[in-house]
Amino acid sequence: MEWYVYLAHFFAGVFLANGVPHFVNGISGRKFHSPFASPPGVGESSPIVNVLWGFANFVIGYLLLTGIGHFTSGASIDSLVVGLGIVAISLVLSRQFGRLHGN
Repeated sequence: MEWYVYLAHFFAGVFLANGVPHFVNGISGRKFHSPFASPPGVGESSPIVNVLWGFANFVIGYLLLTGIGHFTSGASIDSLVVGLGIVAISLVLSRQFGRLHGN
């Protein structure tokens, strides 16, 4: 498989993981940090904005996963690369949100 397919699958994991906190906070009726807040990434956006942003992340992740190359689920290099994207962005976001919340 070409290198760019693995890169697309890595970023699919990034977008899928990033969609989770926005979507969950939004459907829970809570404000949450988003790139549309003021200042971007630090301020909080409304629950509706977060639901839409979370859903957009899910759609982008899905399109990257299914639209570029062939994704093989299960114990495969494809799943490993997606998992690495999920772990990478999760570590970055935990540090970022931890700093914003004083942890």
